[in-house]
Amino acid sequence: MGACSREFQIESQGNNDVLNITENVARCVADTELTCAVATVFVIGSTAAITTTEYEPGLADHDLRAAFEGIAPEHGRYRHEETWHDDNGHSHVRATLVGPSLSILVVGGDLQLGTWQQIILIDFDTRPRSRRVLVQVIGD
Repeated sequence: MGACSREFQIESQGNNDVLNITENVARCVADTELTCAVATVFVIGSTAAITTTEYEPGLADHDLRAAFEGIAPEHGRYRHEETWHDDNGHSHVRATLVGPSLSILVVGGDLQLGTWQQIILIDFDTRPRSRRVLVQVIGD
């Protein structure tokens, strides 16, 4: 049993920017040389999230944005903003609902993802950010 950690940085535009990070994660997993494992992907920060979806423009650029706007509207009232005098209360709520991490099985050295399933980072903050993503792989 072994464990290896890798990390990468990715630039985002903020404001619900959806980034396909599948290849970044696959490179991290390949670098570990573990073939039967679990890879956990974690984004550092409280206004970004990690999940999977079919990464295509209709979903990434429209549908997800519309869904999040319905759940935690950008111009809603957030006590976080009243406390800190900022504009990203909705960003924190959205990131909390999706979550900062995801675990994916690794079999034969390959991430076990469906044909149309990609790993995405969603940056909900209200400004561009440089995001640090950690990938920890535990297995054989």
